Amino acid sequence: MSENTTIRLGTRGSRLALWQAECVRDLLSREAPMSDVEITKVKTLGDKDQKRSLQSLGRTGIFTAELDRALMEGEVDLAVHSLKDVETSLPPGMILAAVLPRGPVEDALLGAASLDDLPQGAAVGTGSARRRAQLKALRPDLDVQDLRGNVPTRLERLDSGDLAAIVLARAGLVRLGLAHRIGAVLSPEVFLPAVGQGAVAITCREDDARIVPILRALDHGPTRRVVAAERACLARLGGGCSVPLGVFGRLGEKEDRFLAGLFSPDGRRSRKVEVDFPKEADPDTMGKALAEELLDEDGRRILLDAEGATP
Repeated sequence: MSENTTIRLGTRGSRLALWQAECVRDLLSREAPMSDVEITKVKTLGDKDQKRSLQSLGRTGIFTAELDRALMEGEVDLAVHSLKDVETSLPPGMILAAVLPRGPVEDALLGAASLDDLPQGAAVGTGSARRRAQLKALRPDLDVQDLRGNVPTRLERLDSGDLAAIVLARAGLVRLGLAHRIGAVLSPEVFLPAVGQGAVAITCREDDARIVPILRALDHGPTRRVVAAERACLARLGGGCSVPLGVFGRLGEKEDRFLAGLFSPDGRRSRKVEVDFPKEADPDTMGKALAEELLDEDGRRILLDAEGATP
C-alpha cells in the first residue's frame, strides 16, 4: 500500500484512550477501506504528571496539547479525544471534524450503593473540580480527596482501602468492560455531568482535503447539536476544564432542554438553571443563552470564586 493512503491516528496511550482510538480505526476502515490506519500513541502532560491535581498543573490542554502539536506539525493526520478534555477554543487551523454518537453521560459511584450509604466523613476520590463541588454540596461531611491516574490506577486506590468510594465517568467504565464495578449511577439531573461527557471527538487540520470529508461522514448530528451547545456555554463562562460547571442536554421532539449548574469549590453555593429551546435554535445561541441564565449576581460571584481557587 502506498504511503499516501495511510491514515495516521494520534491518541493518548491509556486503555480507555486506545479503546476510543480502535473504535475510530474500525469506523475509518469502513469509511475509507483503501486506507491503512496506523495508531500513534502520544504522551500528554496529564499522562506524564499524575501526582499533582489537574487544577495545580496550571495550563490548558492538559490532555490535548501534545496531540494538537503532533497534528499541526504533520506527525499524525487526526487525533481522537474524550470530548470533555478538548478545549472550547482550538488552535488556528484545527477543526473538530467529527463527534461520534454519545455514550452514557452520567457519573458513577464505585464503592457504595449510593452517596447516602457512605459513612460520615468517608474518603471519596475524584480529580474533577466539578465532581468535588457537587459531592460537597450533597454531602458536606465527606473527605473529598484528589484522585489522579488512569482507570485501573484509580480502582487500585479504592480496592486497597485507601478510599471508601470514587467517582468516575460511567462511559469509561462501560467501554472498558468495568460496568460491574459501578455501585450507583448518579442521576444527571441531580449530579450534573461535564460538558461533552460520554462523547468521543476527532480533530484534524482544517485544510486537509483528504481527511476532512472522511471524518465529516462519521459525525453524528444529534450528538453534535447537544455538545456544541454545551461547549458554547462553557466558552461563554471562560472555557476552562477547571470551571466547576455541569451541563445536561436532552433533545426533544419539539424542544431541546438543558440543565446547567455552577458550583463554588466548597460546594456551599450553587446556581442551577433549566432552559428549553425551540428545535430551530442554533447550538451556539443556545449555549450562550444558557450561560447568561447562569450568570446572575450569584452565578457571577460563584464563577469569580472558582477562578480565584484555581492556581
